[in-house]
Amino acid sequence: MVRSADTKIDGGNKDRRREKRYPIPLELCWKLIEHRKTQAEGTGRTIDLSSGGLLIEADRPLPFGMNIEIAVFWPAVFSGNVAMQLKVTGQIVRSSGTLAAISRKHYEFSAMRPQR
Repeated sequence: MVRSADTKIDGGNKDRRREKRYPIPLELCWKLIEHRKTQAEGTGRTIDLSSGGLLIEADRPLPFGMNIEIAVFWPAVFSGNVAMQLKVTGQIVRSSGTLAAISRKHYEFSAMRPQR
């Protein structure tokens, strides 16, 4: 199920967020973190992004309140051949089925490590 960028995932009420959301579907990997240890990991895709967070569709339901690290495979390259990723750390603030809203705590762009 695809949700529009102007509805909440918990009932379809009109969105009242301050930050503009951009519907950009990108592949990602996620890790649930508790006490600085990875508790679970998986894949998914972004539904939309904003300066305050992102809405993702994960490969399985994600628990409300957990800390999460996300690596989004960015569509641009650096210096013509270095793949980039957007790394986001945050907290799951809403969850419904496989959709999860993430409040961003920190983000950075970085070069992706080559696959071995």
